[in-house]
Amino acid sequence: MKFPTFLLAFTALFSIVNPLSSAFIFFSATQDLGPKLRNQLSRWVAIYAFAIVTTSLYVGGYVLSFFGISLPVLKVAGGIVIAMSGWRMLSGPDNTEARRSETASALPATITPSRLAFYPLTMPLTTGPGTISVAISLGANRPTKLGAELAFVAQTMVAVVLLAALVYVFYRHSARLARLIGPTGTTIVLRLTAFLLFCIGIQVLWNGASELLTNLRPG
Repeated sequence: MKFPTFLLAFTALFSIVNPLSSAFIFFSATQDLGPKLRNQLSRWVAIYAFAIVTTSLYVGGYVLSFFGISLPVLKVAGGIVIAMSGWRMLSGPDNTEARRSETASALPATITPSRLAFYPLTMPLTTGPGTISVAISLGANRPTKLGAELAFVAQTMVAVVLLAALVYVFYRHSARLARLIGPTGTTIVLRLTAFLLFCIGIQVLWNGASELLTNLRPG
């Protein structure tokens, strides 16, 4: 039995969220907080990430309609943003340390797990503008027939739940992952993910451009 919607949604979202490489940044930003508080933050980040992606998937399309933005235009714009992000990660120097320092410096002195988990650990570290763009694009493509729409909702919901669970697992065990993989392994993971992210951006851009060109053809 095939689940194309699940595979598309999970692959696209996992590639841009990248919980594995983000786990190292999460650990560096929270390594002075203690294991118990880090575990609480991991749980809250996963909850917030689930809420942001789910809202973008199922409400984002209505927001586009309100502002008069067509889906092909969103695909072109989102594809450009995603591809540029992947290209910068792929061609630029390893900026993991810079992101770690920026995230750590944004942590407030007085720590409330639920508040700290949202900014900066969920936004923009885990689910930033690129993730929201991808989720909106996926949600705007949902079918209109009842049976197909229910299947779409079920498959995308499973993808989001699995993504949030992986965020929780990777973040919760970020200290162990940092010791296991090390700096070289982190760099390899970042480069491979950057290439995949660049390819996804080009694909999204091509899909949107194809739809725009099709609309330009004389009827």
